[in-house]
Amino acid sequence: MSFFSLIIKNPFRNKTRSALAIVGIAIGIATIVALGIITDGLKASTEETLKAGGADFSIAESNVSDLFFSKIDEEYITRIKEVDGVNDVVGILMAIQRVEDNPYFVLIGIDPAKLSISNIKVTEGRAFASGDAKEVIIGKVASEKLNKTVGDTITLNREEYEITGIFQTGDLQQDGGAFLSLENVQAIENKNDTVTMLYVKIDNDAQVEEVTAAIEDEYGDDLTTIASLEDLASIDQGLQTIDTASWAISLLAIVIGGIGVINTMIMSVYERTREIGVLKAVGWKDRRILSMILGESIVLTLVAGLVGAIMGILAIQVLLALGMDSFIAPVYSADVFLRAFAVALTVGLLGGFYPAYRASRLPPTEALRYE
Repeated sequence: MSFFSLIIKNPFRNKTRSALAIVGIAIGIATIVALGIITDGLKASTEETLKAGGADFSIAESNVSDLFFSKIDEEYITRIKEVDGVNDVVGILMAIQRVEDNPYFVLIGIDPAKLSISNIKVTEGRAFASGDAKEVIIGKVASEKLNKTVGDTITLNREEYEITGIFQTGDLQQDGGAFLSLENVQAIENKNDTVTMLYVKIDNDAQVEEVTAAIEDEYGDDLTTIASLEDLASIDQGLQTIDTASWAISLLAIVIGGIGVINTMIMSVYERTREIGVLKAVGWKDRRILSMILGESIVLTLVAGLVGAIMGILAIQVLLALGMDSFIAPVYSADVFLRAFAVALTVGLLGGFYPAYRASRLPPTEALRYE
């Protein structure tokens, strides 16, 4: 039997112990994968919102803990329009309302004449009217979930709104919610003359960096320009918290998985003491013994990584099947899986080093006498 065959087969001699170790590590890996998929989906959806239609960048209130908490006085729309290089500015107000059994129904208030900047395509019916007319357009996803179509009504803040159209943007968060006039959302949220964000379109010959710098210089104490997802992550503590939680879970998986691997591999070395003595007696070097045990540890954790990745994907599918597809837009990026396998490899290296070192230091004569 070749050296590599031994490395692949030896970790599974005791199937029960190996299975328990794999499951323990796989649970941590599955959590990393599932959270990574959800986080990437959230970031992608948020970036779609930031880059709505033809907007070159967005503006939010400085030092907010979450984008939905941003509050900007509508007078800034006029002020920002006066900045050199700015072509148009559109204010939107975002809110969360309960609609039927969905407690996280997204409302976006906007001037209907400016709908094009949000990249909205009304596929059925027509756009809503401006002012306080009780009209709304809902996304394709919301239409399917609520079983509503043009001509039906939905209740927002205990008032009936007529659905005048169905729209589609390709952004799950927006397609699962509704657009209506800015005045109506301000009334629902009791936020008169207030918007959440400003979408800014610049002149064709202007540079985004120069325009954002001018706005930051003039209004930096009150406003923050957001030209990329990285800009948003720097001000939105919600995204920061998700990223921190993801890294914390990765660290926890390494610690718990490492302990499990150490226990499994030490027991394996203990049971194979005489075998290791024989290998040393026939000429195996310490380095070869160390490589074999460390290799077995890595094989064990990489199998756990594969199982964990599959479990993470299945967990996402279960959430989607339970109706969470209105809130979760999963993004299966290579980075998520590479990170999961990097954690598995780290667990294998850290958890297997001590047992491998201990095995390599066993004196052949004592090992051969071991019963």
